[in-house]
Amino acid sequence: MEVINGVHQIKVPFPKGLSGSTNAYVIAGEKGNILIDSGWDTPETLWAFREGLKAENLKFQDIKTIIITHIHPDHYGLAGKIKQLCGAKVAMHRAEAELIDSRYKDFAELIERVEDELKCNGVPQEELLDLKNASLWMRDFVTFEQPDIMLNDGDSVGNGSFKLQVIRTPGHSPGHICLYESRRRLLFSGDHVLYETNPVVGCNPQSGDNPLGDYLSSLQKLKDFKISFVFPGHGPTFNGLGLRVDRIISLHDERKKELMRFLESGLKTAYQIAQETTWEADGGGVTFDSLNSWDKRLAVMKTIASLKLLASEGSAGSVEMNAVFFYVSTK
Repeated sequence: MEVINGVHQIKVPFPKGLSGSTNAYVIAGEKGNILIDSGWDTPETLWAFREGLKAENLKFQDIKTIIITHIHPDHYGLAGKIKQLCGAKVAMHRAEAELIDSRYKDFAELIERVEDELKCNGVPQEELLDLKNASLWMRDFVTFEQPDIMLNDGDSVGNGSFKLQVIRTPGHSPGHICLYESRRRLLFSGDHVLYETNPVVGCNPQSGDNPLGDYLSSLQKLKDFKISFVFPGHGPTFNGLGLRVDRIISLHDERKKELMRFLESGLKTAYQIAQETTWEADGGGVTFDSLNSWDKRLAVMKTIASLKLLASEGSAGSVEMNAVFFYVSTK
């Protein structure tokens, strides 16, 4: 649908067996259209995108630029196919572009580094293989495409009618970007700020040393911009960005307090804390053991990120014992 004049939202589905959809946005302009994000690379997604264009009287060949907020498969996977159909140039932040080959092409080293990260944070040997390989299936839903345009923080991309400023917002991914239209006070937020859920911010070999610290700093950065409406990568559009940012920060503060309570009872690994945590609280809450392998891996990596944030703030520290890191309260 056309959510505001010139901005068309197309909801493209996740692969069969997965619930959810990605919001792709077509920004119509005098000098061609801009597409923000693409969805997974599946026939169903491509057809849904085509039908969405048709319903809005838009055409593939009018898309001149495809901007990718980050290279997770639900935002980047289909970009290569759309480029084949319309010849558009693909643009993303250079920090994301640097991750493409090791994530989707020559990925063996990355998987081994994931295994090392999990092992040194307490994941037992009997679970290690499943958690290590839990993301490999996603590669089947990505046509990896190196960008034609490398973006930096502060750059602008325009089409004669809209001018989008690039805001680098690391955390969910190191080179994640939001796009800001200052005249209309619009923010295309990717996965950085969602209305109904919080994005996954986990510690992994591509995340940097303190991804949750980066994420919270990036949230504060958005308060410097005058924003009336937010167009996220998933879920409904919304206003009141400041209130949503404050709520997300409050939830992370609650999580830090919970972690400190866990650490009061003794030295613990990230895996042990993940086991004690109730996950998916928005859906009523589930135990760690009831999660599938992918969600278990995310839970451990989210826990590592939270513990590293506490360490950076001086509230916790880690010690290595038999090649495994144990965390302890330093307060």
